[in-house]
Amino acid sequence: METVRGGLHPHALGSATTGPANKSQLSPSTFWLMGIPGLEHLHVWIGIPFCSMYIVAVMGNVTILAVVRAERSLHEPMFIFLCMLSVTDLVLSTSTLPRMLCLFWMGDHDIAFDACLAQMFFIHSFTAMESGFFLAMAIDRYVAICDPLRHATVLTHSRIAQMGVAVALRGVGFFSPHPILLKQLPYCRTRIIAHTYCEFMAVVKLACVDTGATKRYSLTVAFGIGSCDCFFIAISYVLILRAVFRLPSREASLKALGTCGSHVCVIVVFYSTAGFTFLTHRFGHHVAPQIHILVANMYLLVPPFLNPIVYGVRTKKIRDNVLSTLRVKGRC
Repeated sequence: METVRGGLHPHALGSATTGPANKSQLSPSTFWLMGIPGLEHLHVWIGIPFCSMYIVAVMGNVTILAVVRAERSLHEPMFIFLCMLSVTDLVLSTSTLPRMLCLFWMGDHDIAFDACLAQMFFIHSFTAMESGFFLAMAIDRYVAICDPLRHATVLTHSRIAQMGVAVALRGVGFFSPHPILLKQLPYCRTRIIAHTYCEFMAVVKLACVDTGATKRYSLTVAFGIGSCDCFFIAISYVLILRAVFRLPSREASLKALGTCGSHVCVIVVFYSTAGFTFLTHRFGHHVAPQIHILVANMYLLVPPFLNPIVYGVRTKKIRDNVLSTLRVKGRC
């Protein structure tokens, strides 16, 4: 579909030509994803690094899952949590990137209303799961470094499964109301979503009724989950660092610091971009929309891209297993 002068789409004209009768229309058939406002002429080029990151994310996370599944020595808490994180990354990136690339490269802006709600649910619930699995992995590292003798008895397979189920249920439970609430709202304004994907706050702005309570629920849940997870992750790594600096061997301290440092970098990228997006919704009315949307894309794209590199390539057991598999195939 082509835009009209000023970057508007014909769907946007509906609000100017229709009256109160539209308020009874609860479920519009489609929305129109704008992409990155002001950078439409660069969509094709922006799609290239996004596609590259997606390919690396898929290949890296699938490799981690295959290696851990095949190698029994890797059936340890750290690698089981890593597999949970990899599944989350695959769902999170696949629910956004293919559709985003269709927008960038093929100009496919229309998205069905139900597909939009489904994408929104996957994005928000699996982002919450990602945060929860970061916390679970921080707890695992804390027990492994600060109380190594009890690591196997504290984090048993049954307890790991319980933690994984709790993280998944939390994400689904808190964000299931999002599509239900939006399904019930009337949409009599423009159908244009000024974003590259169906993000809750971008969609709820299109409703023609007061959505203050709905917005407050979404922001409160997002802030509560993110801040609590971030707080306990920070506490875990502070305790880990205190234990690391007490290690008698300087070499062991540096090795532990290198591992924890790379983990912290990924966590900082995730929470800083997510925090920026949250604060922009709440206070950043003067932030340029293209900056806001690019950062919002980064917090969905960068962690799935970095996690296999930081937690996979930099983990000796996984790296050695991948290299040995490649050598065997090379000989064949």
